[in-house]
Amino acid sequence: MLEYLTEYGYQGLFLASFLAATILPLSSELVLTYLLANGFDPVYVVIIATIGNTLGAVTNYAIGFGGSILLVRKVLRISELEFEKTRKRFEKYGIISLLFAWVPIIGDPLTVVAGSLKINFSLFLLLVTIGKFLRYLVVAYLVVN
Repeated sequence: MLEYLTEYGYQGLFLASFLAATILPLSSELVLTYLLANGFDPVYVVIIATIGNTLGAVTNYAIGFGGSILLVRKVLRISELEFEKTRKRFEKYGIISLLFAWVPIIGDPLTVVAGSLKINFSLFLLLVTIGKFLRYLVVAYLVVN
């Protein structure tokens, strides 16, 4: 699948970034790294990856907001135990924890929980975008330098 995504350049990166934040255990960082190593513009790569990954998180938020446990369990594959642990973590650390929505394993459930708790969407979008942007910026910097 990595070959397919990298073959489509920026569009493949967008898709990989979106899917990595939703239903598939993809590593958008691999696609980003491949594109940077093959001369793609670092600014565009970071922006496109950030937009795709943030829109994936928005999808998770919408699923949580809609309250469908079936979607959470079946589509996002988040167990009830994982959901509860994430909800407790979110309540403990507060909304600022959304800056870490990019962290593997905890990030997807975190965005679903934010939706289920009906967190202010504008604040959700701001914090998630900042966190995801900084992550891709650091990855791009490490690859380019």
